[in-house]
Formats: sequence, C-alpha cells, structure tokens
Amino acid sequence: MGEVRSFWVDVPDNVLERIRERVAAYRWFPAPADEAGWEYGMSTDMLKKLQAYWLDEYDWRAAEVELNRHPQFLTRIDGLDIHFIHVIGEAEGRRPLLLTHGWPGSVYEFWDSIDPLAFPSRHGGRAEEAFDLVIPSLPGYAFSGKPAAPLGQRATAALWDKLMRDVIGAETYIAQGGDWGALVTSWLGVNHSAHDGQGGCRAIHLNMIGLRPTPATPQSEEEAEWLRGTQARMAAEGSYFQQQATKPQTLALALMDSPMGQAAWILEKFHGWSDLGAEGDLLGVYTPDQLLTNLMIYLVNDAFATSVWYYNALFREGGNALREGQRCETPTGFANFPHEALYDPPPRSWCERAYNLVHWSDMPRGGHFAAMEVPGLFVEDLRAFARNL
Repeated sequence: MGEVRSFWVDVPDNVLERIRERVAAYRWFPAPADEAGWEYGMSTDMLKKLQAYWLDEYDWRAAEVELNRHPQFLTRIDGLDIHFIHVIGEAEGRRPLLLTHGWPGSVYEFWDSIDPLAFPSRHGGRAEEAFDLVIPSLPGYAFSGKPAAPLGQRATAALWDKLMRDVIGAETYIAQGGDWGALVTSWLGVNHSAHDGQGGCRAIHLNMIGLRPTPATPQSEEEAEWLRGTQARMAAEGSYFQQQATKPQTLALALMDSPMGQAAWILEKFHGWSDLGAEGDLLGVYTPDQLLTNLMIYLVNDAFATSVWYYNALFREGGNALREGQRCETPTGFANFPHEALYDPPPRSWCERAYNLVHWSDMPRGGHFAAMEVPGLFVEDLRAFARNL
C-alpha cells in the first residue's frame, strides 16, 4: 500500500490556456430550424450562453480555491493512484462514511453536502449524527490515476475497501452512492461486507438501484410494467450508454480534443436527468459555475476517455446481475428521488430480491444528481438511514 500524500488542486497555466483557446475557437454550425430547446439533444442556445460565460466570467482559479477548501490526498492502491477527500468532522474519526460519485459527475457532486454531513451542529443538526467523510475519485476520473485498460465497478469496490480499511484505518464503515457509485457501493455490500465478521462495509445507502436479481423475470404485473417502461426509456435515452459501453474509444477520440464537444455531451445529461421543476430550466437548478467546474474537472485531467471506458468495464466484469439466489445481505437504504428520468427504480418487491432493504424513502423532489440538486434532502435521508441502523 502506498503512502498518503497531501494533494492540492493547482492546474498549470498552459493547460488552462489550451482549454480556453479551444473554447474560443469553436466553430458553430446551424441548428435545426425548428429547434426550440432540447428536443434534438444539447440546446444550441444554452451551449452558446455557457460558452460566453466560460470565456467572459468563469474563473477556474476561484474554483480551485473552493476545491482546496477540503483536505485532499493521493494514495497508491494496487498500482493505481487514488485521489480522495477526507474530512474528519464532529464524529472525530468514529463514524466513517464513503461517498462515491458517478458519470458524468465527480467528487464535486457532493460539495454542498460535505459540511452538513461532517458538521451537522453548524447546519441545524445534532453533533452525534456527524460522519467522517471519504470521497474518492473513481479510477480514470478527475485526479485519480488512469488505468491502462478498462477497470470496472467490482474492482473499484475492492480498491475502496482497501482505501477504507488499510489507508483510512476504518474497521467498518457505511457507504453511499448514485449512478456508478450505486453499483460500486452495491458490490461493497456484496463482496466486502462487515457481516462476515472480518470488518468492512456494514451498511449501504443508494440513490440508484445497481444490482439485479437472477432470474430477472417479473413476478407481478407491477414488475412487468416497470420492466416494459425501462426498456422503452433505454430505447429513447440509452444510446449514450450503448456507445460508451461498446465503442468508448471512438467517442473518446472524437471528443477528447474538444472542450465544447465534451460540454455538449455532458451537460445534455445534466439537463435530461435532473429535476428541473415546472420551468424546465437547467440554470434554475445549477449555477453556470457549478456546471463548468464539474466539466473542467474532466478537462484539466484529460479524463473523458478513461471515464467512458468505465462503461465497457461493466461488461468485462460480467455485468450487474447477482448469481441465482444471491442477495446483497448488507443492510441497504434507498432514497427514491422522483425525477430519475432514465433509471427509474424497480418496484420494492424487485429490489428486495437483490438487497436486504431496511430503509426506503420516497423523496418529494430531486433527480439523478441528488446530492448536487437537493443537498438538504440528500443529507437528511442519509442521517435518517444511519440513525436507525
């Protein structure tokens, strides 16, 4: 196991200049004459607005100051550098919580949740409900090292267990995740559970269901209806998944040298997967600085290619199906955010065949990027889950 090294976000000027030059030089092409919004994918009008803000108002150096507000580290596990944030809060090291992001997010998804989780007494909560936070960047994402070939979610779970137990020194810990983080967290619950008496993950909290039972056949009309809806949603919205899972390098080579291309690919997902409310306005949920900082974390690290490899790695590892009769027996909580547009959760009966489900919350609002969209609701559900363990 490698040593733990302090890490400071400080991107060289020439990297920022190259990105800015590419953004400024972007050549615009005609949009469909009847484009009124997002019906053809990324809104041309919105991308133009964000380009102007990017060039005239956005300040990456100010974003660095904000990113450096929390202690960050690098460590080497199984030959790969892992970047992580480690915030020891009011729990004083006694209540570790591992948070795992997904695509097209980053550790920055959790930014507005960090202080309330670590220092609840400063935010209307109780000190005894504090967590000590460990928030790593997925392999190939952000400031973590890039694997030589696609490395998937089961392998990441093994890395995270070593991070928590061997690096952080936590005998047991709670884990939370959405998107890919939900699948990594699920494999922690299956393969690295503290309930075998050896230490490890003692409970998991998800805001997306990652595993599927085997056989994955509906056992009620409710489950059958959900399965038909899932297939329809994937047909309408899942082309990105097929591309990234089957031909990731084609996409990577097309977009790696185009910051504006990556912006279009990523920000369209923030629009399509977020709870935009009645107005349907992306900038009513996120500030331009939030959207661009998350995007820049990909750009300054040349991380887009290895981030989309992560989809191909799912199938290299055998997918997300449990063995027949197998279940994640680690106590599991689920926060059901209502605007999870693509990954609509299965009925509870389906989930209970895959997980030892002890907590289910139907949330009043929020979507795929719950910790970033509605941090107050996200934090409170995590507290409620841990309170009842």
